Amino acid sequence: MGKALETSKGSVWALFLTVHAVLVEKIEMRLAVAGLPAFGWYDVLWGLERAPDQRLRMSDLADHVVLSRSNLTRLADRLEDAGLLRRERSQEDRRGAYAVLTAEGKAMRRRMWPVYQTAIRELFEERISDAEAAMLGATLHRVLAAARGNPEADEASEGSVAAKRVSARKR
Repeated sequence: MGKALETSKGSVWALFLTVHAVLVEKIEMRLAVAGLPAFGWYDVLWGLERAPDQRLRMSDLADHVVLSRSNLTRLADRLEDAGLLRRERSQEDRRGAYAVLTAEGKAMRRRMWPVYQTAIRELFEERISDAEAAMLGATLHRVLAAARGNPEADEASEGSVAAKRVSARKR
């Protein structure tokens, strides 16, 4: 059973996880050196900033960030304590709540972006060619679409890789 991932694809999976962990750690260190909050804060603030009216139901926010739902709740508590987001009860469903980006949250995300952007460029973009980025982007979009149960999105995602790359640079 333990030998199942001893293929080239299994090795790539292990490498993918390692690269992700190392890059996130390096980004975290750069943010800390700059006196800024952790990367998870950026992730949540960016998710809210992109949302319509800069608000999302907590359950929807969980789908827009990398964190687990339980970690998201604790992180939202800290962001709320820092004044970077506020929670509003849903008028449609009293049990539900929205996370709403505050002006302070938007300002913090913008303060974090130059450090994060530089890290992306230096640690990732400068290490791969445009052709490699296109191939990697198409591959990851296909894997993500299948994991989300939407394999027919493969074709659409491959055509939007360049558009997403341009959008990401505007952060």
